[in-house]
Amino acid sequence: MTRPARQPVSSDALRPHHPVDQAQGLRQMFASRVLRFIPVVANPRSGCGGLVLERLCAAYANFGLHTLVVDASDQARAPSELVAFDLSEGIEKLSDHVSYMPARGLPLTYVDARGSCGGLLDALADASPQSDTILIHASASELVRLFGQRARAHGLRPLVFTNDMAEGLTDAYAAVKILSQRGGWMSYDLLVCATPDSTQAEAVSQRLARCADDFLGVAQRSAQMLDPREASVTDPSARFMELAAALLHSALPLTLGDSAFDNLMSPGAALPARVASALN
Repeated sequence: MTRPARQPVSSDALRPHHPVDQAQGLRQMFASRVLRFIPVVANPRSGCGGLVLERLCAAYANFGLHTLVVDASDQARAPSELVAFDLSEGIEKLSDHVSYMPARGLPLTYVDARGSCGGLLDALADASPQSDTILIHASASELVRLFGQRARAHGLRPLVFTNDMAEGLTDAYAAVKILSQRGGWMSYDLLVCATPDSTQAEAVSQRLARCADDFLGVAQRSAQMLDPREASVTDPSARFMELAAALLHSALPLTLGDSAFDNLMSPGAALPARVASALN
């Protein structure tokens, strides 16, 4: 199936105070056959991974983009056995704008002699050419193996999240330490999943920023709260939309290969649509 052509926009399209123009500008980024990969650092004890992924998908759907969530966290399901033959067989369509792929343990099946799992990113680009952006939800160590040298070359910035509890903060700091020491990633964005009346959320954000700076030399570029009680049908806030747009601008771009065009032009083995949420 051929992707509809997108219309060019003016040079003013990315101004953040014009949300409609911002969406047009982001669509212009995808006028060529380029996918963008965004690393989302898993935080198993925070309990809010599904919320973060769902809100990001909602933001990109508002931009008119299709998102594939590749969940390689320890809490995800293992991928379908068929992915060993055809990676696209593991992709589940959740809606017109969102697809999901359970991928626990999948990155290590692509590891090479240098310890890199980067081949999985190229394989995902070929397997899901209809996607505009791909969220990779995985541990910090797996993200380093996946993105490797390409992360530094493109100025990639991961998204870290936590709750407002001590255990979530501990896991977030441990992840930032791995990203900086093993991957050389020296900045990140932060989401704190907490209700608006939380007395700890702001302190958690400030403490993580201070520790990352003082002990690791890592910069917390931005931080904001994400309300876990917010209904999934609610449109993301303007501030969250700005964060989603910033993540796209710093994402890793990959140009589709010839096999991706073949997938676009042939129906292949289509999976049935899934209606149950798989992001928890």
